[in-house]
Amino acid sequence: MEDKNNAKAMVLASFTADSFALGAHWIYDVNDIKEKFGKIETLLAPGPDSYHASKNKGDFTHYGDQMLVLLESIAECKKFDLHDFSKKWRKLFEDYKGYMDGATKKTLIYYSKGRPPEKAGSHTGDFGGASRIAPVLYAHRDNMELMAEAARIQTSMTHNDPLTLDTAEFFAKATYLVLNGTPPVSAIKEIAGTDRFEMTPIEMWVEEGFKSKNQDTVSTISRFGQACETNQVFPGVIHLIAKYENNLKKALTECVMAGGDSAARGSMTAMVMGAYLGMDAIDPAWLNGMNKKSEICSLLDKIN
Repeated sequence: MEDKNNAKAMVLASFTADSFALGAHWIYDVNDIKEKFGKIETLLAPGPDSYHASKNKGDFTHYGDQMLVLLESIAECKKFDLHDFSKKWRKLFEDYKGYMDGATKKTLIYYSKGRPPEKAGSHTGDFGGASRIAPVLYAHRDNMELMAEAARIQTSMTHNDPLTLDTAEFFAKATYLVLNGTPPVSAIKEIAGTDRFEMTPIEMWVEEGFKSKNQDTVSTISRFGQACETNQVFPGVIHLIAKYENNLKKALTECVMAGGDSAARGSMTAMVMGAYLGMDAIDPAWLNGMNKKSEICSLLDKIN
């Protein structure tokens, strides 16, 4: 049986990872990160030249903002409801001051043309749509298949790319096992070995991630790719989980120092590891430094 405290840690860790990544998000030159910030171990405000210049220390990237809307919807509906999430998601972007990525812009265009939420998703193959699934997993944590299907559906609303949808399903199923006591590496191996994912790109990405376990993180993620695309982010997530399975803070620190899309990469990594390690694994300064921490905790308390 899953531990409810670990389920809460799963969600809070995912949000914390996004907030922690904010200051250096989408800086691709790792030497530039080191020169500007040194070893990043605290929450940072983004610089004036950042994609997130309108944000403050302790805020979220656009990924975290969408994840919060998803959590709000689930808390109100007591389950994942695509149409309610769609309504709240569109309202978020009516007067949004933060960065709007390509998937968001394309989805909003499809909505403006009258498409329903089931058909509004862009075909963007970015990992970001899958990286915000923690609230869905929390709401449906007692049923793996329902959890996985809801994760796919919420992802498809903005990122209707087959491999990104499969990614959401994969991490939902692996995290279900973690919540029920299976260590992350074992859970990932178990799900990757099922008929569902055997001989797919996901099985290959899992294998690549595990093979890199003993290699330097910054150079490994550079080799996999630092950008937003699912085929680049996925093996980096596996590397981080495999290498730092018992040390969430180290995993997220190395994730941010590796540059690129550290927010999406970190949120998924933290979701899986938080489900395993619980609240004590989340750096208290990072957690308490999140500007929306109290709101998130209140929303979680409203869900079963």
